[in-house]
Amino acid sequence: MADALSLIPASVFRNLADKLYEKRKNAALEIEGIIKQLALSGEHDKISAVINLLISEFAGSPQANHRKGGLIGLAAVTVGLGTDAAQHLTQIVPPVLKSFADQDSRVRYHACEALYNIAKVVRGDFIVFFNKIFDALCKLSADSDPSVQSAAHLLDRLIKDIVTESDQFSIEEFIPLLRARMNVLNPYVRQFLVGWITVLDSVPDIDMLGFLPDFLDGLFNMLSDSSHEIRQQADSALSEFLQEIKNSPNVDYGRMAEILVQRAGSPDEFTRLTAITWINEFVKLGREQLVPYYAEILGAILPCISDREEKIRVVARETNEELRGMHADPTDGFNIDAILSIARRELTSEWEATRIEALQWISKLLVRHRNEVISYLNYTFDSLMNALSDSSNGVVLLVLEVHACIAEDPQHFCRLIELLVRRFQKDRALLERRGALVVRRLCVLLDAERVYREFSSNLEHETDLDFASIMVQALNLILLTSLELADLRALVKQSLVNSSGKDLFISLYSSWCHSPMATISLCLLAQAYNHASSVIQSLGEADINAKFLVQLDKLIRLLETPIFAYIRLQLLEPGKHTWLLKTLYCLLMLLPQQSAAFKLLRTRLKTVPLHTLGLDQLKRASSENPYSQILQVTEDGRTSYTVIDFQSKLQQFEQMQHRHRLHSRSQLKSLNASSSTISQEIQISEESHNSSSQPENIQPSQRSSLNIPGQLKT
Repeated sequence: MADALSLIPASVFRNLADKLYEKRKNAALEIEGIIKQLALSGEHDKISAVINLLISEFAGSPQANHRKGGLIGLAAVTVGLGTDAAQHLTQIVPPVLKSFADQDSRVRYHACEALYNIAKVVRGDFIVFFNKIFDALCKLSADSDPSVQSAAHLLDRLIKDIVTESDQFSIEEFIPLLRARMNVLNPYVRQFLVGWITVLDSVPDIDMLGFLPDFLDGLFNMLSDSSHEIRQQADSALSEFLQEIKNSPNVDYGRMAEILVQRAGSPDEFTRLTAITWINEFVKLGREQLVPYYAEILGAILPCISDREEKIRVVARETNEELRGMHADPTDGFNIDAILSIARRELTSEWEATRIEALQWISKLLVRHRNEVISYLNYTFDSLMNALSDSSNGVVLLVLEVHACIAEDPQHFCRLIELLVRRFQKDRALLERRGALVVRRLCVLLDAERVYREFSSNLEHETDLDFASIMVQALNLILLTSLELADLRALVKQSLVNSSGKDLFISLYSSWCHSPMATISLCLLAQAYNHASSVIQSLGEADINAKFLVQLDKLIRLLETPIFAYIRLQLLEPGKHTWLLKTLYCLLMLLPQQSAAFKLLRTRLKTVPLHTLGLDQLKRASSENPYSQILQVTEDGRTSYTVIDFQSKLQQFEQMQHRHRLHSRSQLKSLNASSSTISQEIQISEESHNSSSQPENIQPSQRSSLNIPGQLKT
């Protein structure tokens, strides 16, 4: 210190600490001249002594004016050193950087000014301190004092110029520093960071694109900033990087894809649009590289297909089609299970368009990778079953197509029908609301006869008799009314003259027995009028209830539809179809006279030309055995007799109805027992209330007769 004091006049040191800037400036100029002379003489030890004195007595002083003088003095030393300044930078720069955090804003301002002057002198030699300078500037960019901010901006521009012309700048060392600050929310810091990203990306020798995954998420984060200027700067930087990606053969799509997937779900609309646009380009450019990330990408695309913003929807749909059009194999890293998991998840989306696209993916995977998809069926079947309750018919129809595709295998077909029966059993509302749609569509996709036979097989031994009856009635109504089942109805009509029709009739009859009206309808359809008459006459008092009459009303109305036109035409020949006539009169006798169905059927029967029916025919019909064998003609022209054993069928029907009657009685007993229990509980409650309302001055002798709980009787 003594050497330094002898080199610099005391008056200079006094002026260096003066409160007036002009005096400090003049003192600095004198120091600059002295240092210049020492440098020319090569007396660097003395220069180091002067620097140490400026640091200890001035830059590190508790007095603000001393600190200001120390900073301007250090800058003056650097200017005086000129080209020799590099060897003293390790002494000069640290105290200046430390002053950037000074509590006095004027000191911080002078620190910026000093470092600016130092940087102008040393230029490229300054790069060794870049990371520390960058850190200091990052903080000063958000300084509370506008003059400090302004000075920091000037210094920042100079540092950028130095970096862009330097060949010593290390991007590898800089990136961790940048990454650590990318999620800062301060708008000034964000502008500062975007500025540096843009500048460095413009330098040909600096590969910012290679490090894009390290700060991409931060840039996307800035797209939702409240400042329009910051959003614009971030968008501009991202657009430039995307263009570079398109022109670059080597890009790490995978790491960036993970970031984009997250950002595609951002609540900010502009961020979502930018992310989905990037994903769209990635899918087109990355192709094979992105195969392991298909599931994550699909998870981002499907929700965007239903976005409220049309631009996002358009890009998402385009990306989805692009992705679905690519042919990838599990050996390439294509994760079928992960794709299915995403599709299953999106089946519960609140948006119809997304649910439909999820089903399209499952369908596409079934076509391309059937065995693999089937192997994951246990995880998928429940989701597909739940989707049958979807509010959208379009979704339900697609679900059924997927089910039908799976059910091409016999074991999966049987499982499908079984699960449908169980689903309808648990959700009666679904059966009522969507049962017809489900059954009709499956009949188109999987062969109506096969579907109906399997339903019948499942319902034949159903223990929930109430459900079985309801389900059979629903299947029967669909059979009688649906255009899609016209061929199946035609086959049933040939039950008495065709072996295939006979087999179908027998298959359906076993479960149709759960419902008297369904059984009668089936017999009418099969033209087994004699058996229909026997079924009606076998009904007991308990069978003809309100539910039966409602079903009968529906049947009478159906008789007037084109489906049963053949029956109405057969009535023109009552002599040939006496059992049909008897069946219809049996139904008429069961209907209440005041009902509309009674009037409708009676009106129809009045049109029958009974005058053509002879007395002998009536006698023969009434005495004839309704279960006599019926002649049928085989395809080769030979005649044979039907093997339908209608007598055993009637017994089967009666046994099933007996089970239903026992079930109804059991339910009635349970209901009466429950009602009785409730009545007893009410009575006990009332008695307890009456007891508690008795006067408290009851004599002991009286109290004992009340049998109060907990009181011993003697």
